[in-house]
Amino acid sequence: MTDPAEPAPPGEGILRVSSATTAVVAVTSVAGAAAPGLGGVVHAGVSGLLFVMGIVTMGWAFALGVERSRAELVDTAGLFLLLGPVAPAQIRRRLRTAVVLQTAAVVAAAAVRPFTNVAFGILAPMFGLGLMGLWGGRYGTFPHRTAARVARTTEGDGRECADG
Repeated sequence: MTDPAEPAPPGEGILRVSSATTAVVAVTSVAGAAAPGLGGVVHAGVSGLLFVMGIVTMGWAFALGVERSRAELVDTAGLFLLLGPVAPAQIRRRLRTAVVLQTAAVVAAAAVRPFTNVAFGILAPMFGLGLMGLWGGRYGTFPHRTAARVARTTEGDGRECADG
């Protein structure tokens, strides 16, 4: 449990949605594997909805990244996978763990019931990836363009790079 005096990490809402989504994916995966009839239909419906929400969220994250790229060096790996110093370790760990758990749950369920509606579950982790991108787009730390230009100029052959 966290200390009540400790401030919430940035993007706490995104982190909560990611955790809740992971729980829903796990529960529907188990239900689909246990009862592929109704459980499989519910799991496929939830997974399809999460896939569509993931596409929308990734588009939103991309738009945020494009907007921020005017002043900052936003890279795709940093934006969507939180690679490098983009996010604190605790945030990276929570969001990546959610995607890994979602993926493990849906792959296990699809392996148990491969030629049923349960196999549609593999679409669900797209939303978890979208949430990582959304967190990166809203709260990620990227180097400013002018600082990056100076660093590259001093490291290189003396010629200034045209990066914006």
